[in-house]
Amino acid sequence: MRAVWLREFGGPEVLVPGPAPDPVPGPGQVLVEVAHANITFVETMFRATGFGPFAATLPVIPGNGVGGTITGVGPGVDPALVGRRVVSATGGSGGYAERVVVDQGAPIPVPDGLPLDAAVALLADGRTALMLARAAALRPGERVLVEAAAGGVGGLLTQLATAAGARVVAAAGGPRKVALLRGRGLDPVVDYREPDWTDHVRAAVGGVDVVFDGVGGPLARAAFDLLDRGGRMLSFGLASGAWADLPEEEATARGVALVRAGGTPDELRALTEQALAEGAAGRLRPLIGQRFPLDRAADAHAAIESRATVGKTLLDVR
Repeated sequence: MRAVWLREFGGPEVLVPGPAPDPVPGPGQVLVEVAHANITFVETMFRATGFGPFAATLPVIPGNGVGGTITGVGPGVDPALVGRRVVSATGGSGGYAERVVVDQGAPIPVPDGLPLDAAVALLADGRTALMLARAAALRPGERVLVEAAAGGVGGLLTQLATAAGARVVAAAGGPRKVALLRGRGLDPVVDYREPDWTDHVRAAVGGVDVVFDGVGGPLARAAFDLLDRGGRMLSFGLASGAWADLPEEEATARGVALVRAGGTPDELRALTEQALAEGAAGRLRPLIGQRFPLDRAADAHAAIESRATVGKTLLDVR
């Protein structure tokens, strides 16, 4: 089968297409014919440095999320699963390939009416956005600042916050992304690359009640300073390359909370199922901003690292 190999850590060019043995499902496993592979920012960091939650010995086929069709089952697995459209985590590796084998309990059925590519776009980002919104306990009328609002998770958070009755302030980096967000009906929208971006937020809504921080670094600190007493800050990304450095003591002194979002494996699976159901119902609409064929995985990583991407980036395998 076709796959993409990582044999050494480094720039995007270390992702090299090449053949790989066809995986065979063992007892309790299923074979998924991959149509689309998910790409996350964390995967680009792993490729560059080995950093991240993926424990893998090189060489390895990267990729931790796929969508496709079950085409084979191992011993002890119900053959009725064959033909089912699913999305699935892969356990940290193997996703940038035409086929992948996973435990039979890993795949999540894709609801009728939801395209596979949209399901893959919701696999990680939808679960994360729902988890963050739940942890924030959003209330009608609250002012919610969403950083990286043109990204995969950020774009979904703007939808969830709006549905909760909040006043959303969308922040993104650069005129193209600002224009995209305005075109999707968001207002106000600010460009956090401008030095006075926080002044624009204050002019529009005063302070804010909730910050969804997808950037980290100094920008997270500036967003933190916008929080009014009783506010909550939730960090979900480090597009700047560093997590937000915000001491708990300082937050307590200001009367704001640094909220950690999380869940058990069963809760995270339930959130993924909920995201897919919301997508099928049209209430959660992922933006697939760019797509690359499998053998151009290196170009996909380069695009993400350049901060040129919007929404979700997918590898189209078939």
